[in-house]
Amino acid sequence: MKSLWNDEDAARYLAEGGELGLRVYTSRLLGMNPDLVLHGGGNTSLKGVSDTVFGESVETLFVKGSGWDLRTIEAAGFPPVDLNYLRRLGTLDSLSDTQMMRELRLALLDPQAPTPSVEAILHALIPHRYVDHTHTDAVVTLSNSQGGAERLAELFGDEVLILPYTMPGFVLAKQVAQHAADADWSSLRGIILLNHGLFTFAEDAKASYNAMIDLVTRAEECIAGELTDSGAETVAEVDAFDRLAFAELRREAGNVFGSPVLASLDTGEAARRFSTHEDAKRLIASGPLTPDHTIHTKPFGAVFPPDPVAGLHGFCADYASYFSEHALSEHRCLDLMPRFGVWSERGIVRLAPSVKRLRIVEDIVAHTIPAILTGESLGGWRPLPRAALFDVEYWELEQAKLKSAATASAPTHELEGKVALVTGASSGIGCAAVMRLASAGAAVCALDIAACVESQFASLPNVLGIRCDVTDSEQVESAIDSCVCRFGGVDIVVSNAGFFPPTQSLAELEESEWERSVTLNLTAHTRLLKRCIPLLKLGFDPAVVFIGSKNVSAPGPGAAAYSAAKAALMQVARIAALELGEHGIRVNTLHPDAVYDTALWTDELLQARANAYRMSVEDYKRKNILRTEVSSVDVAEAVFLLAGTRLGKTTGAQIPVDGGNDRVI
Repeated sequence: MKSLWNDEDAARYLAEGGELGLRVYTSRLLGMNPDLVLHGGGNTSLKGVSDTVFGESVETLFVKGSGWDLRTIEAAGFPPVDLNYLRRLGTLDSLSDTQMMRELRLALLDPQAPTPSVEAILHALIPHRYVDHTHTDAVVTLSNSQGGAERLAELFGDEVLILPYTMPGFVLAKQVAQHAADADWSSLRGIILLNHGLFTFAEDAKASYNAMIDLVTRAEECIAGELTDSGAETVAEVDAFDRLAFAELRREAGNVFGSPVLASLDTGEAARRFSTHEDAKRLIASGPLTPDHTIHTKPFGAVFPPDPVAGLHGFCADYASYFSEHALSEHRCLDLMPRFGVWSERGIVRLAPSVKRLRIVEDIVAHTIPAILTGESLGGWRPLPRAALFDVEYWELEQAKLKSAATASAPTHELEGKVALVTGASSGIGCAAVMRLASAGAAVCALDIAACVESQFASLPNVLGIRCDVTDSEQVESAIDSCVCRFGGVDIVVSNAGFFPPTQSLAELEESEWERSVTLNLTAHTRLLKRCIPLLKLGFDPAVVFIGSKNVSAPGPGAAAYSAAKAALMQVARIAALELGEHGIRVNTLHPDAVYDTALWTDELLQARANAYRMSVEDYKRKNILRTEVSSVDVAEAVFLLAGTRLGKTTGAQIPVDGGNDRVI
């Protein structure tokens, strides 16, 4: 494992924030390495001093606060806690989880600071100023393998204290205190909690960080040394992607969950190797890399045979049995939907109710699957038993954490869990529609012939840009497959791609322009809809929105190729509404006009048109009944209304978005 320490960066953090600034720096170094920390995992601390309003000094533990991520943590993410108060708590014989969290709040020296980590007491009891804790893949993989404790003891000797797994919180703090009572802290570099993670500590930030890097590196080298001859075998390519079977799995998973969900399929090398493993069924059900992951992934995965829906229902039955076996009267069963599973000879499936949760599941599973394969090669994958995993999954503090995270993200995203496919997505109305649907929580596949579409939405985790010429059948098939593989299906189709041919009278009309217009403005839309219908039938509240034109009802001279194609498209939309209504699929059309912030309208063209009407450009833009300017965003808002359920009882409608056009009216 490569050290990321940089003396210049460290000096800058120290100069700007003192030792707490240095604590921020090394915490971020740990947090940016996914082999150490994933999605809020791990915690760090610093022992220092705070001054009161009375001029008194208080020994203080600055420890990671609840809700903060080490990758992006700031000084505010380390709530100051009375160190001696925490040490006194550590002398108690017992303390319930609820009592502990209450006492941690009471120990805060800043009542507005976030709640301290549940490991705060443990950090307080370790007699070093800097403490780092991660869920390092390498160390946990070794501890989860047959004979792992013995292998770790041989590897680290007296440098590291190795302890059996214990639930986080007060019980863990007491365990460490008892086992370390006679330890030589001057020579001890770390503590391994089997099946859980690694603590390192020192009197300065760099030494504690370096201890983490060194110990993890040695664990990685140990694994590499034992697996020198493994992994050389090639893995067969997966069968052709069955998008309808995958979409059906997603729909049934949503029915189990109670709302729309997303699904993604990993067909990478590790996923394929796992999906063809002779013991895949046993391994996927055995347990996670570390029990902390259960809150995101559940304690075990599903097995999806060639008929994945049967595997889904099999998991539901297994999970219900698991709950019944371990639950107490105060426990309430969580949803039965799996969060990941192996699809035999195809890859690894991931499921979640939103893109944010899906990303978390994907990241955790991407580390879990290779770890399981490694542990199995080291003699056998041996994670914690299900009883211990249940205690973590249904631990009141973890459930509270998950609930608060869900609440924090809750400005209700009404399209969350739904998948939209938008064509002509790189600019104008299409781009605005992508942004609007994404802002409402939808996962969006943005298709455009322009290559830039693959990167222009990179900052939006719920948008997948796909380069696609919608007049090319093979490219359309490939784009739909990519969409379903990434998000699980299609619920919303915004059929927008098109172009306005050069103005030509009928007497001058070139056949090539006519054919080009019909191909893109009519045939491509029809072909896309045909390909999407089977997926829409498996979708949640499925809706199709065609982007038409004012020219359908009020054509102008010189626009025969465009107007005829768009008019024919409206007939297709009307017939689609008639044919698809029985499947609950709504089909509606928007007719924009005078939308001047699109690629069609250059500054020169706008000026020329304004001059023709003897108007200023601003007046020309408002040349409609409402005297208002119409933008792509306005059309996108109408797309959103038709794509969602606010107009859920409307189909076959044709709605102008033009500020009012007297010829249309």
